[in-house]
Amino acid sequence: MSSSAAGPDCCGGLGNIDFRKADLCVMTRLLGYVDLWEPRFVAAVLATAFNPLFWNVVARWEHRTRKLSRAFRSPHLACYFLGGAILLLNVLRSHCFTQAMLSQPQMESLDNPTAYRLGLAFLGVGVVLVLSSFFALGFTGTFLGDYFGILKEARVTSFPFNVLDNPMYWGSTANYLGWALMHASPSGLLLAAVVGLIYMVAILYEEPFTTEIYQRKASESHRRS
Repeated sequence: MSSSAAGPDCCGGLGNIDFRKADLCVMTRLLGYVDLWEPRFVAAVLATAFNPLFWNVVARWEHRTRKLSRAFRSPHLACYFLGGAILLLNVLRSHCFTQAMLSQPQMESLDNPTAYRLGLAFLGVGVVLVLSSFFALGFTGTFLGDYFGILKEARVTSFPFNVLDNPMYWGSTANYLGWALMHASPSGLLLAAVVGLIYMVAILYEEPFTTEIYQRKASESHRRS
């Protein structure tokens, strides 16, 4: 609760902030190292944006029509096919990310052992989150099996899902952030921010739909019992 005499409201008070007083010199300095229109940088942004768009469109199409399952005569085989395509697209995204970093200059203030060790730490945390998420969910759980009708008894709540929501996405973001810090790359840092932003949009799009799938399953199970 806030009043007119209170300070800035942390929950809804963006209107109380005078952005004219914000110190933008760090962002300005960072962008001074980045050519936003360099072809490899543009390719990395497009690859980052395309991947979740691709898997969400295909998965929802499959959920609505079951055409992939019919084509492969098995929802599991269809899910493996989509998972393989997603993995290949992620390899392409990582390649574009690395090439974009290497094509643009490093920032001298980031080229030091402390930043490198911080990057290693982010990379380590990211790998743990991604791998533990995969082992907790399995292949079909990781690669949208619920859209193919391959549902678990309940949503997974073991580690790392008991630590944070969507650990696969945040682990992947941490990997890119760590990789950028290890290369002292402003372009990599900006691309890592793009990865995180795209995942945030994907979460807003995916979470309600996944919740609806499991609510529908619970309702059907309740009716049968």
